[in-house]
Amino acid sequence: MSVRVHAVDQPQLAPFEMPSRFRHDVTYFVSHPGDPGVPELAPGEYWVSKEDARRILEDGVFRIVSPLDSDNRTEVEITEEQERWLEWMVQHGIERIRLE
Repeated sequence: MSVRVHAVDQPQLAPFEMPSRFRHDVTYFVSHPGDPGVPELAPGEYWVSKEDARRILEDGVFRIVSPLDSDNRTEVEITEEQERWLEWMVQHGIERIRLE
C-alpha cells in the first residue's frame, strides 16, 4: 500500500505517491512543533521547512541523533523515492504536508 503526500496549502497539486514506509520515514525530515518558524499544525500534518528540504536534497543525506549516544550524529543517504519527494517539495515551495 502506498502513502499519498498532500500539499496542505496547495490543494490544487496532485498528491505525491510514496511507499508505505514513508509514514515512518517522514519523521526524519520534519521540523518539530515549537521550533522557530513552525506554525500550529492540525493533527496529522507535518512541517518541512523549505531550507531543510533544499539542504537535504543538495547534501543527499539527512542526519539523525543516535538514541544511544546523543553527542553523535549519523548521516543517512536519502533514497531515490525520498529524493523525488524532496524535489517535488522544493519545486512547489511546499512546507505543510498531510499523509493519507
